[in-house]
Amino acid sequence: MRDYYEELWQRLPADLAPPEWELRRGFLLGELRPGERALDLGCGAGEFTAVMAEAGAVAVGADVAESALKRARSRYPELAFRLTAIDGPLPFEDNAFDVVWASEVIEHVADTARWLSEVIRVLVPRGRLLLTTPDHGRLRVALEGLERLSDPLGDHLHLYTRRSLQRLLGEFGFTQIEVRQAGGFPLLRHLILARAVR
Repeated sequence: MRDYYEELWQRLPADLAPPEWELRRGFLLGELRPGERALDLGCGAGEFTAVMAEAGAVAVGADVAESALKRARSRYPELAFRLTAIDGPLPFEDNAFDVVWASEVIEHVADTARWLSEVIRVLVPRGRLLLTTPDHGRLRVALEGLERLSDPLGDHLHLYTRRSLQRLLGEFGFTQIEVRQAGGFPLLRHLILARAVR
């Protein structure tokens, strides 16, 4: 699986803009406070890691693809980036971060239980998980078709709805869970924004 992401990042254009940039950036900035230790988990080319740093956070980016981190380091040489195992523990101490930001990541994770357990481990007590993921509500699936939304050769391993994501976070002991839909038309939202407290 790591090879897949290495090849993907080598193929992607250098000037690729993150989808729903303003919406996701606004969500992150609305939740982040200066001085907080923040992890951008699945940082890609580091755009959101840079947003965190600009907002006054002590930011670290982490990704499973060295080719993504190469881009991030060349764009933002003043920031810290770490390679992480695709199926192993995160390379950080317990209680290392006040905030974990995982934008468009959870749908790619094969072992969601292990991944969330690691997120919990690296968060401080009362730390916050902020995440975004595509929204796969019933109406959208009915109109667009499951085959289009879940390509057997694609890298989205899980499809989430607002309700399923809220239930998942609750099962892992998160509290103060807020999950909302965004982007697109009412009843056809295509993005989920979630905030949960460890």
